[in-house]
Amino acid sequence: MAKQQSAIRERERTDLREPRRYKVWIHNDDVTTMDFVVMLLRNVFFKSPDEAEELMLAVHEHNKAVVGIYSYDIAVSKVEKATAMAREEGFPLRLTCQPG
Repeated sequence: MAKQQSAIRERERTDLREPRRYKVWIHNDDVTTMDFVVMLLRNVFFKSPDEAEELMLAVHEHNKAVVGIYSYDIAVSKVEKATAMAREEGFPLRLTCQPG
């Protein structure tokens, strides 16, 4: 006896979604120099000189600013790298990442 084929096909369900993105915030303080913040924005976040200057001023005027939006792993890595660089120079600079 031959096997009968079913008219119903099983579908393989694949829920492919874009990974969640995280905003990296840099916070103002009274100790970290503006030059250091600009250098950090250029070297860690790969901002142009003009964009780094604008972000540094935004942080200074508004107490914090978003410096980039990344996947979780990259956001955390950049926060850790920037924080380590600030500590090496003796600055209390604070960076955070939040779902965006």
